[in-house]
Amino acid sequence: MLKGLDPLLSPDLLFTLRAMGHGDEIAIVDGNYPGLEHGRRLIRLDGHGVIAVLDAILSVLPIDDFVDHAIFRATVKQDRDAADPVHEEMIACCARHVPDIKVVPLLPKDFYERVRQAHALIQTSEPRLYGNIILRKGVIYPKGD
Repeated sequence: MLKGLDPLLSPDLLFTLRAMGHGDEIAIVDGNYPGLEHGRRLIRLDGHGVIAVLDAILSVLPIDDFVDHAIFRATVKQDRDAADPVHEEMIACCARHVPDIKVVPLLPKDFYERVRQAHALIQTSEPRLYGNIILRKGVIYPKGD
């Protein structure tokens, strides 16, 4: 245990987040997602939901503000505009941590391809369908900038 860190941030996850560079992406997915097949690096956080994991990660991970879009969520089938309650919770969580960065919906084909290219994939036990999100790592600016 470490002071000031959410206990959901396991040693493997902290190592991965720290090892990521600017522009690297990490996917947080639900319990039904084909994580083993799609993940280059798979970290399992069984027993935890996607929102709790997202909140813990956003407490330490800077989000990229050099690009137009840095946070992406899955869609409900082919409906880009539909937002299930899990998506509304993701958007609210992201707004608490990075209020100036919009969560962008990606259709399944585009979402899956982006996950396959991600630095790592975190598999949760989230039971709700389409409970998947991708974060693009940013930078921590030097003090005074």
